Amino acid sequence: MRDNPLRDDPKRRSARADRLAGALTAAAGHRWPVVPGAVLLAGGHCSCGDPDCPVPGAHPHDPPLLAATTDARMVRWWWERRCPDAPVLLATGRTVCAVSLPAAAGARALAYLAALRLRLGPVLAMPDRYAMLVAPYSLDALGEMLVQLPWVPGSLRYHGVGGFLPLPPGGGDGDRVRWVLPPRQDADGGVWLPQVEPLLGELVAAAVQLDSGRSAY
Repeated sequence: MRDNPLRDDPKRRSARADRLAGALTAAAGHRWPVVPGAVLLAGGHCSCGDPDCPVPGAHPHDPPLLAATTDARMVRWWWERRCPDAPVLLATGRTVCAVSLPAAAGARALAYLAALRLRLGPVLAMPDRYAMLVAPYSLDALGEMLVQLPWVPGSLRYHGVGGFLPLPPGGGDGDRVRWVLPPRQDADGGVWLPQVEPLLGELVAAAVQLDSGRSAY
């Protein structure tokens, strides 16, 4: 009988348990569709098999993004039997969307928004970006909002239909993801999410002030 290498690797077992717990919490607790992501292999290669993969270990692959689900049984099967080392990816557009910006600017903008006492939903900190989760929006509605703004920084990204975000704990040790503001349960058992319009306007205002070198407070 061959030894199971995980039996002597508590760190890896713990990481797998954290990913499974994170996936189940998102799917069954928050009602957010999730899917396993590609895995970052030794040497920086991606499990998708593309030697020139632009985002190794940070994108959906097999199963594809369209397979994202809130079914706890499928989620458990994926992370217990099929791909326990895969990062948890949230499929945006159906029940949750997001707006993100570079991490340094995101941390400052978050403090700016808190100073305005604007009620925020969950906020994710990734290695290179902050993402603010919001209620679902359509591309048409987003376009109408953006046209009304005098200027929109190119550093802002919009995670809507067909998009995805990593959820805690992230992938490998160098790709950690954490909650800056964790999800809060709504009265109906879901997660409270703000509308994107007021948040977008303040984010643009913060970006204008930060990019011009003025204080955002």
